[in-house]
Amino acid sequence: MYNSYVELTLFYYLCNMKLLIIDDNVAVLRSLKLVLNGVFDQVVTMSNPQLLPALLSNNDVDAVLLDMNFNAHKLDGSEGLLWLDVIKKRANPPAVVMITAFGDVPLAVEAMKLGAEDFITKPWDNDELIEKLNKAIAKRNRNIEEQRIMAEAHVITEREKNQENMTLEELKMQHIKRVIKENNGNLTLAAEQLGINRQTLYNQIKKF
Repeated sequence: MYNSYVELTLFYYLCNMKLLIIDDNVAVLRSLKLVLNGVFDQVVTMSNPQLLPALLSNNDVDAVLLDMNFNAHKLDGSEGLLWLDVIKKRANPPAVVMITAFGDVPLAVEAMKLGAEDFITKPWDNDELIEKLNKAIAKRNRNIEEQRIMAEAHVITEREKNQENMTLEELKMQHIKRVIKENNGNLTLAAEQLGINRQTLYNQIKKF
């Protein structure tokens, strides 16, 4: 049960989202899934990071909780950074929160410089973990929205540049086309909106 307004808000915010947890420790995976199962709509766990590309192929993962090390003989965090790079090279990649031992904190900070949204240390605090995942996803969504706005602004700028090179007649026809489209192709309604009769509108269309 959720005991505070903040916890309830976090529940509704993260519900219907998909989380992918990657850690080579099966006990850690089991514990994390127990903690996060009631927060995320889907929680997928795996110990083998080689499966990452396949699990991300549907572009339906909102966040990845990624361990720094997957090999007992290689504990320098390089594997975690490698898989972080794989994730972040995707189009509209999921948010990534690194999970690490206390001794790996400098590496986790380096991971944030390379694109991770945040990191958390083992053993973790459940409330802190949920909050960091929440903030990471919110940051990712803001970035996606900013990219969408920038793309729309670029389209508008290009359209305005093209309009600058149009003749008066071409601009007039562009306006007529827009009004016809707004009226779902109904020439009678479009003519009324343009303040002309239907035959005049038809003649204008024929002209161009």
